[in-house]
Amino acid sequence: MDFVELCENRYSVRKFSDRQVEEEKTNIILRSAQVSPTACNKQPQKIYALQSPEALEKLQKCKTSHFGETLAFVITVDKTKCWVREYDDQSSSYVDGSIVTTHMMLSAHDIGIGSTWIMHFIPDAVRSEFSIPENEEIISILVMGYPAPDSKPSSQHYDKKPLSETVVIL
Repeated sequence: MDFVELCENRYSVRKFSDRQVEEEKTNIILRSAQVSPTACNKQPQKIYALQSPEALEKLQKCKTSHFGETLAFVITVDKTKCWVREYDDQSSSYVDGSIVTTHMMLSAHDIGIGSTWIMHFIPDAVRSEFSIPENEEIISILVMGYPAPDSKPSSQHYDKKPLSETVVIL
């Protein structure tokens, strides 16, 4: 499968099987995060890998959507290590964290692991449950696992605007 096909076929999995993700596959996903580009290669990301039943149970207190994931990652960036644009003090934090999350999500799909990017979470609960220091900005939660046999894309997955509505060629 080429890259565009991978991107087209990947969807947010909202129902996972109870099969555990193997350590080898978890390491591939983490390696894809490690090699992700970040502004000035500062690599400000910190990834909390939630694998134990206890950690996954804590996670359920931090979000409203529950899909039966067997693996999850909390992606943060250290605000003190991000590149900052000098003329307006814009930090690269959300860009860097989003690139890392995207690499992990696409890498997971490439090796047969489904994922869903969770943006709707309770930051204070995540910070408290996982002892995340104040200097780390919580960017996303990525839940993962093997898709359940009856898992399928949402009805909106294939609805894409024409390029003419999203691209301006100058």
